[in-house]
Amino acid sequence: MGDKRIQILEVAEQLFAQKGYNLTSVRDIARQAGVNLAMISYYFGSKEKLLIALIVRRASYTHGILEEIEKNKTLSPPDKIEHLVDLYVDRIMNNYQFHRIVTLHLATIQSEEIREMLTDLRLKNYQQVKKIIMEGQKAKVFRKVDMEFTVDIIIGVLTQVTLFKTMYCRLMEIDKNDETAYQKKMIPKLKAHLKSLLKAHLEIKN
Repeated sequence: MGDKRIQILEVAEQLFAQKGYNLTSVRDIARQAGVNLAMISYYFGSKEKLLIALIVRRASYTHGILEEIEKNKTLSPPDKIEHLVDLYVDRIMNNYQFHRIVTLHLATIQSEEIREMLTDLRLKNYQQVKKIIMEGQKAKVFRKVDMEFTVDIIIGVLTQVTLFKTMYCRLMEIDKNDETAYQKKMIPKLKAHLKSLLKAHLEIKN
């Protein structure tokens, strides 16, 4: 039965990303997942609670790993920034449909509970990144920077890549339907670019 719950979440994520939250019905999700409406009601209760479950599933994992990176005493602040980039690129590029929901369709979601939940999760992640940067500043390896916009360097680039995948496929001469080729070429390219960008932005020697 647990497999059905995951199946419903994965189908809902796909439809929310493609059609938007408001234009996706519970009936649409049930039909594509091959389950009846009663099963969705049993697991989630409503479409809103289904989206909340999806957010918790995707976002809580990222926060946990960020916390581990920030507290790892064996890593220097520059090493932590590199690990942070790896985490964000891997999580967003391998779950780009969820990121698309959050960035493209969030404005259409009327639920204040969901908006607040996403804001809280973003702020928690931001605080972990801020701690890493402040640690580097205290160790005199990072310069003083605008915290909010520094975090947005990562999210902004990844959002651009997520929303304009077709354009990047053309630029890199990749078939837009060949997801394996896209990931293989784009992920290392993104990691190298963001690490270089943040190194130049943060480190005092630069």
